[in-house]
Amino acid sequence: MALAENPNRRNFIKKTALSSMAALLGSNIVFALPENYIPVALEQDNDPFTLFGKDKEMIVLNDKPWNVESKAHLLDDAVTPSDKMFIRNNGLIPDDIDVENWTLTIKGEAIDEEKTYTLKDLKTKFPVHTYQLVLECGGNGRKEYYPPAKGNQWSLGAVSCAKWTGIRLKDLLKDAGIKDNAVYIGYHGADKHISRDPNKEPISRGIPIAKAMEDYTLLAFAMNGEDIPIAHGHPLRLIASGFPASVSGKWVKSLSIRDKVHDGEKMAAPSYSVPKYTVEPGAEVKNEDMKIIESMPVKSLISYPKSGAMIKSNQALEIRGHAWTGAESINKVEYSIDFGATWHSCTLQKAANRYSWQHFKAKINFPEKGYYEVWAKATDNKGLGQPMVTPGWNPKGYLNNACHRIAIKVA
Repeated sequence: MALAENPNRRNFIKKTALSSMAALLGSNIVFALPENYIPVALEQDNDPFTLFGKDKEMIVLNDKPWNVESKAHLLDDAVTPSDKMFIRNNGLIPDDIDVENWTLTIKGEAIDEEKTYTLKDLKTKFPVHTYQLVLECGGNGRKEYYPPAKGNQWSLGAVSCAKWTGIRLKDLLKDAGIKDNAVYIGYHGADKHISRDPNKEPISRGIPIAKAMEDYTLLAFAMNGEDIPIAHGHPLRLIASGFPASVSGKWVKSLSIRDKVHDGEKMAAPSYSVPKYTVEPGAEVKNEDMKIIESMPVKSLISYPKSGAMIKSNQALEIRGHAWTGAESINKVEYSIDFGATWHSCTLQKAANRYSWQHFKAKINFPEKGYYEVWAKATDNKGLGQPMVTPGWNPKGYLNNACHRIAIKVA
């Protein structure tokens, strides 16, 4: 009898997979799989650490689709390695990728004629560029909103800054012959809808034409010097850093050049949208009163030491971390050990390129024994800094850029 036809064996596999996951992550993690679950392709093994080579400390929020986040202390590398990079999916990872025959089609109302490129075309006919670029989920930090917002309860690890290699999207668009009436670019991927309905797209978002024409917006085919891992969009991914990572489509098969704002799946409010005006916590906001998220806010993260560290009296503590922004650059990062009453400067490195995060560090001397919180606050080149508390509530819990803080005990 085939595996999919044997419910007893199927249930055994489900229970075994969950038991293995619980052993890896801790007994307080609970996974709920639908009763009609059938292990196929990438769903056969319900262990993302085996499937995608992720660090064992990563946190699994969902397994269908996969949503996995990092922890602050795992993000200490200047360049985020694959094993510590968060996964944010809306559909099922494609299991039928054929790299040799992979093509990208450019279509839409604002193009002279439909045009198709092979991967070889993309890699050989256009200049290749490598940039270090931040990708951050729009819902990163959603867990801190109250009343709770719907969606994956991301803490603070849905961010990464890897090296991406590919071609500038603007070079491809010029070659394809876009028209002057081009307003928006929409992507279409090979991922499958959670229902497996071939007529439904799990997600099809996009970016304004001005963002598409920036130097740092890429169609990438490599990450950290190697082929993009399957969980992150192999063999071709759009990278539009500075905007929510949801616009950086994975497994890209075609691009639509639109003469209007793209109307693909999850483009309409309330998806990736916030109120046009401030609202009270828990308010109901009509879709027509929402606007699409574009540039991401200034933010920072303390990556060392791990929260809860204990040090001896008279021992200096070195902290380090990263700061980033959808604006041009970070101008300063400061730390506080008295809950924001006073602030002190950190040493701040320049960005590798625009949309890369910037590394900061500082050496702290605590005045006496006791419990402390170390807070970090970044300010960008426009003078915008991070709030010390969770910012304006919104129904979907987007754009939380409150100061990150860690606990330190001086004994």
